[in-house]
Amino acid sequence: MKIRILVVDDELSMREFLSILLEREGYLVETAGSAEEALRQMETSLFDLVLSDVQMPGLGGIELLSRIKKISPETGVLMITAFSAAEQAVEAMKLGAYDYISKPFKIEEIKQLIKNALEKQGLKRENILLKKDVQQRDSFCGMIGKSARMRELFDMIQKVANSQSSVLILGESGTGKELAARSVHTCSPRKAKAFVAVNCGAIPENLIESELFGHKRGAFTGAVSDHPGLFEQAEGGTLFLDEIGELPLLLQTKLLRVLQEREFKRVGCSVTRKSDVRIICASNRDLESQVKENSFREDLFYRVNVVQLLMPPLRERIEDIPLLVEHFCRKYQSDGQAAPATVTPGALKALMNHPFPGNIRELENCIERSLILDPLVISEHNLPKQMLAGKASGLSTEIEIPDEGLQLEPLLEDLEKKYLLKALERTGGAKKKAGELLGMSFRSFRYRLAKFGLDSGEE
Repeated sequence: MKIRILVVDDELSMREFLSILLEREGYLVETAGSAEEALRQMETSLFDLVLSDVQMPGLGGIELLSRIKKISPETGVLMITAFSAAEQAVEAMKLGAYDYISKPFKIEEIKQLIKNALEKQGLKRENILLKKDVQQRDSFCGMIGKSARMRELFDMIQKVANSQSSVLILGESGTGKELAARSVHTCSPRKAKAFVAVNCGAIPENLIESELFGHKRGAFTGAVSDHPGLFEQAEGGTLFLDEIGELPLLLQTKLLRVLQEREFKRVGCSVTRKSDVRIICASNRDLESQVKENSFREDLFYRVNVVQLLMPPLRERIEDIPLLVEHFCRKYQSDGQAAPATVTPGALKALMNHPFPGNIRELENCIERSLILDPLVISEHNLPKQMLAGKASGLSTEIEIPDEGLQLEPLLEDLEKKYLLKALERTGGAKKKAGELLGMSFRSFRYRLAKFGLDSGEE
């Protein structure tokens, strides 16, 4: 495809001279006798380069440059002037002109200048397209994936980012819920402000209110000074409440008030503080079931569930595993190592056949472990044994449904109960460690034990 150039000059002789010169060089050339005419032509045609005189009746060349950069920023612009005015040249360069040349000029000089400008514009356009292509194919705000499920997620994040509505991110442990929350923040108008993340299940119940809303000096034993809470730290930005289902009912009520009234009080303080914070929540639990069981407020559920993002488990996006493996190989490559580790075909096949109950977190841990054993090659020999067998914790990848059908809920409950008991057996009854073994918080583990009548009340 030939390069298109638009020559803008109020002098007919200059337009004809440049047109003949550039056509001999193989360019497609169009001309305009004024800036107004040039803008009309740009409404219907795309140009790679515009050569424009600075001094013209009506709209001047500097104003034309400014408008070109607004309507077609990828178009290069060269300014031509009969006056070697440094002030005009500086203004043109600030507005995005590639360069300027003064009349009278040498033919070879302007030919070289045009060639350089077109090369720069071509490289710039190529880099932009390449970056867009890579981002669209492989990643989005640090999230890796090119599968249909991830593309849908990326599109959804872009759509909801500019709103002020609350977002609820659901998905299994290890699927990257916090990364998705950060992506929403990064794409939003609040990106220049703070992103504050807190795991509601990791804070002792008696300290959660103070952590969220802050406290006044002397509000309780140990409160030796005023303390701003997470809402204040996230002012103007985003507050990410991970594992929102772990929040006690009393705190759910107070959180609901903040979402409704946009105000709160520090613990032990009577002063009401305004809050400008966007709330993003996440959970690996079924919040709707919690609502039915009265362990999660229904009004709060509808308040945080304005927009819902569903994180797909890794087993439902196995085509993304090679990309993730490459990403983690680069992340954990040794200092001074020229290139990331290579992955043998057998190792990659084993990884793609593994169901990954721990999702991306499990894959990352696997790659990090393998690179400790061999920084240069990930092979079948340094993968965990259960991956080579195509199993994870005894779960088979092959399933069958009998001809007469089956009752899925009782089957899943029985499987969940067996894993709870197995985790307790593995940790000698230590519930906190058993919960960590299954990728859940202590309170979430206790909740599941209680559901099956297995909680003795002991720690």
